[in-house]
Amino acid sequence: MKLSIGIVGLPNVGKSTLFQALTKKEVNIANYPFATIDPNVGVVEVPDERVQKLSELFHSEKTIPAVVEFVDIAGLVKGANKGEGLGNKFLASIREVAAIVQVVRGFPNADIINVEKTVDPLRDIDTINTELQLKDLETTEKGSEIPESQLLAKKPVIYVLNAEPKEVSPELIEKIKGTVVVANLKDELEMQQLSEEERKEFGFVSHLPELITKAYEILNLITFFTTGPDETRAWTIKRGSTAPQAGGAIHSDFEQNFIRAEVISWNKLLEAGDWSKAASLGLLRTEGKEYIVQDGDVIEIKHG
Repeated sequence: MKLSIGIVGLPNVGKSTLFQALTKKEVNIANYPFATIDPNVGVVEVPDERVQKLSELFHSEKTIPAVVEFVDIAGLVKGANKGEGLGNKFLASIREVAAIVQVVRGFPNADIINVEKTVDPLRDIDTINTELQLKDLETTEKGSEIPESQLLAKKPVIYVLNAEPKEVSPELIEKIKGTVVVANLKDELEMQQLSEEERKEFGFVSHLPELITKAYEILNLITFFTTGPDETRAWTIKRGSTAPQAGGAIHSDFEQNFIRAEVISWNKLLEAGDWSKAASLGLLRTEGKEYIVQDGDVIEIKHG
């Protein structure tokens, strides 16, 4: 499943800094074909300790986490809906992503050009949201019957306020009205160059894992696992998916020829120590075609 999150915002607010900080994370890109498709698209691992713990339990040769794709989209300016700046390209790029991370400037730095002259996060959010709404209005007025998921202003949004977290008031966060992550993106990028031990010495706590996890959540996704000596892998499916649909995420034959699924929660499997012990303790369940997969399920699909 291709899961694209578009990074948007006005020019010079920290979009590319965020993109670089995210995609330079220590991800084993060899696991992912075309990990960097072009300079502004990158695949990022979804932080999840469960996949590591299962891998350690089974001494798996390979460990493959869930991933999400981030796209660094050109900066928007007022009038983008009429084609100002890179408006048409900007809006077309947003149409192709499943959700939006809107980067908002909250830092006062005279050395970095501010197209709006002053720092005002609420005004900048309003500028972008207005442009998206105007473009949607134009689309619907032309009589195009596009599904709601294609409307720009209907896409799920996370706001990233690029500022020093301790300098941001709770009142501002409340006024933004939505999912907000506050992060000093310059520090985030610079700290990516250091080892984990060095970051701890500085007392630096990254807010990027929070952002990646929230991006995964707003897409209404959950993770299930397959595990064993060869490979432990995190698989991504939509919340509410059935066991056969989960099988289809692994291979289309598993969905078409589904017979049953052996299911156990990841923490129960860890407690039991292995599959056979879990079975003897009655922790392993046999589920049929109607079973709705839960986040954290470890599944073995039986198929024809």
